[in-house]
Amino acid sequence: MTRPSTDLFLDGGDAGRLMAELNWADSPLGPVSEWPESLRAAVRLVLSSRYPMLLLWGANYLQLYNDAYSALIGDKHPAALGGDVRVTLAEGWDVLAPLVEKAMATGVASWVPALQLLLERAGYREEAYFSVSHAPARDDDGRTVGVLTVCSEVTQQVVGERRLRLLRDLSVLGDGRTVDVDATGARLIDVIDGHPLDVPFAAVYLRDGTTLRRVACTGGDQGHADALPDTVELTEPGPAASAWGLAAAAEGRATQVSDVADRLPLPAGPWNEPVRTALALPLPSGDETQPLGVLLVGVSPSRGLDEAYRSFHQLLAQQISVALRNAQEYEEERRRVEAMAELDRVKTDFFANVSHEFRTPLTLILGPLTDALTDATAPLAAVQRERVETSWRNATRLLTLVNSLLTFSSLEAGRARSDARVVDLAALTAELAGVFRAAVERAGLTLEVSCPPLPRPVAVDPVNWERIVTNLLSNALKYTFIGRIRVTLDADDEEVRLTVADTGIGIAERDLPKLFERFHRVRGARSRSHEGTGIGLALVHELARLEGGDVHATSQVGVGSRFTVTLPWSAARRAAATGPAVDGRGDAARAAVEEALGWLTEPGEALTEPDPAFGPATDELAGARILLADDNADMRAYLTRLLAGQGWRVRAVTDGRQALDEIHRDLPDLVLTDVMMPVLDGFELVRRLRADPATRALPVLVLSARAGGEASVEGLSLGADDYLVKPFAATELIARIRASIRRARERTPAVADGGDPATVAAAGPSAPPTPLGAVGSAPAVEPVRDTTVVADAPADPDGLGDLLDVGWTYPSAPTSASAMRRDVRGALGELNVDPDVLEDLLLAASEAVNNAVEHAQRPSRPEVRVRVQVGGDLIRISVRDFGTWRDRRPAMDRGRGALLMNAYGDVRLVSTAEGTTVTIERRLG
Repeated sequence: MTRPSTDLFLDGGDAGRLMAELNWADSPLGPVSEWPESLRAAVRLVLSSRYPMLLLWGANYLQLYNDAYSALIGDKHPAALGGDVRVTLAEGWDVLAPLVEKAMATGVASWVPALQLLLERAGYREEAYFSVSHAPARDDDGRTVGVLTVCSEVTQQVVGERRLRLLRDLSVLGDGRTVDVDATGARLIDVIDGHPLDVPFAAVYLRDGTTLRRVACTGGDQGHADALPDTVELTEPGPAASAWGLAAAAEGRATQVSDVADRLPLPAGPWNEPVRTALALPLPSGDETQPLGVLLVGVSPSRGLDEAYRSFHQLLAQQISVALRNAQEYEEERRRVEAMAELDRVKTDFFANVSHEFRTPLTLILGPLTDALTDATAPLAAVQRERVETSWRNATRLLTLVNSLLTFSSLEAGRARSDARVVDLAALTAELAGVFRAAVERAGLTLEVSCPPLPRPVAVDPVNWERIVTNLLSNALKYTFIGRIRVTLDADDEEVRLTVADTGIGIAERDLPKLFERFHRVRGARSRSHEGTGIGLALVHELARLEGGDVHATSQVGVGSRFTVTLPWSAARRAAATGPAVDGRGDAARAAVEEALGWLTEPGEALTEPDPAFGPATDELAGARILLADDNADMRAYLTRLLAGQGWRVRAVTDGRQALDEIHRDLPDLVLTDVMMPVLDGFELVRRLRADPATRALPVLVLSARAGGEASVEGLSLGADDYLVKPFAATELIARIRASIRRARERTPAVADGGDPATVAAAGPSAPPTPLGAVGSAPAVEPVRDTTVVADAPADPDGLGDLLDVGWTYPSAPTSASAMRRDVRGALGELNVDPDVLEDLLLAASEAVNNAVEHAQRPSRPEVRVRVQVGGDLIRISVRDFGTWRDRRPAMDRGRGALLMNAYGDVRLVSTAEGTTVTIERRLG
């Protein structure tokens, strides 16, 4: 029986088409119809692969290859097809022959990861690298009659890594440690000399006024130095300088020199070809019009001067320029450091002056507030007392911040002094720790204090010691959520040790070295509040050193932290100061506890209902629901009172994570959020709301103490509807909230007409689909905004569905996944399905619906059908589209969808010409 001769090459791309056109009868292989089955199978394998493959067959090593391989041999294709490989790759056959002949002789495959090969495929003798495997190819009788070669070109990888090594070596050696410019140039040239394959020769010229001076050169045996000018007068360059492009490069223009071989006979490259091309590149400087100098480099004759090679030369010039500038600017850097030190001193003085200036207005604020709160002859009404107490607490907090800044600026400037007094350090420490007991226990933690009497008296500044203990305890309370805080004071023959240990979140090892730096804060750390200056631990460090001691910390993430302040007896026995003690002892501890109690104030679970005695009586926004997120208890209380007074219902939470949970549970009319919050900040909250189709249109107004255009631009660019900087006027806030809610209701009039904002926001422009099956013959839903949701009663061929069998039809739109989750949650929620199982199924079903919307090609119906069946202990969710299936490229797979679905249930996919059905099943038991 005669085999068809052309079927073999079908679906083989261009290479298959060319093979079919060849007259194989005149070749040693003979007519295609007479080829042995082993050859035919090998050809099919090669043509069906998208990986570069070459089949050598017979004693003449005749070539049969695919499209991918043809791209590797360049100009040699298509002449190579059916020809002898020893002719096609004659220039590299001395490298390939041993590998091919070994496979033929031994029948054993070989693999070389980066084989260097000489190729003439683009008009020059090219240095190329291939990852290549040679395997024996056998005929029908099992004899080795050919070689199957599988290869991929790794030239760019090998050459790129080689060039990166040179750039890395230059960056390591050109670090400016050598001050002398000529010595720096010599070191750089020595490094370049070790990479002749990419830089056959190089010369560095530096500008000295109107003169270019050659400081170093390399390449070959450096006998070419005489061919390069030593100096170039830029006002009259001369023919040699112009021929090498030095004058043009000195003016900032990169120049290519193409006749190098005529003036500099220099062999280079793997096969010692003559260098034909060089580049004269300006060395960048601070002044773009006047480069630092010129780098003259040779181009390898074995590599094409493509964009990657030019970019490498540019990076080379930049690296050399950086090193030379470092050497030139050593003195300038030293002066810059001195100027920065002076600037730091001025800044510290500024903090001190400003802090002093704050004290007078704070005194005039706190004094009248205290008088009003303690005036028994004219007591304040309850509402007014609450307002004044809020003002007094925050003015006291501001005074504490001012005192901390003043102390810190004095420490930085070296003006701080220790007013040492002989004290009972154990009793003082226990007393300070006791001030925190109520706050610690209110947080659900245990405070353990062990401060036995010390064997000797101790001389310290009581106010400084109070600040040390207060900051450490406040820090422990802020970052500890479960367990205990332990304060111990002990001593040995050498020192007194204060230890504050907690079972908090811990600190990563990488953050420990910076822990006592001023303004350093661990990013992303969970805390009770995001408020703070970032100088608390820096202040502890400076005060401990002022008292003659030190502080260090150990920590483990998830276990806790331990801070130890050590005070040598030599410092503790110093002479005590005479005269009256500085007033203010106990103020820092009381202020810290007051602030900590604010962290522990949790908002109530219920909505704050509007006060009927306030707010416009006929306001169309009356009853609007506002979700407030702020970690400051006083700010939450103030805003809640303010908004409730407008006739709005307010729910307050302490961070962005709680806000997200509340939004998903009960969608509000507007979200009012602070930016700086623990767990999840305001910007990340906005980002997540805008990424979810169900909340994309939800109005969000951001409040922040971060003033300036950059902060507001960041908030608005993330999708916030408005941005208001603290402090703000209450009337302005109210006006902006009203405007945001009105704009939102104009976009979704169903809410303004009394509809549920959660339903409208989730469904987007279309109405929610109607459940079927369980309700019998439900009518089709009326079209909304030209989008119709059609009822489709499902069949039940396998009997599953005795407990529930319900289906929906959704438009093929991105909002359908959100609507589906709402419907499926409602249907399964009535059956008391385990919440974890329900969430798993919803995640898998959402991915299936998203796939149906995004990847169904040319659907006959622009819709997606979802069906839920429950019977026995099995839940089945089916998702069907009406288009042809398209495999997703990795870049389109937003979350590894197939893996996600399989992780949460047993998944089956059936694809037909009418559409694709994805079935997800999960056992209840």
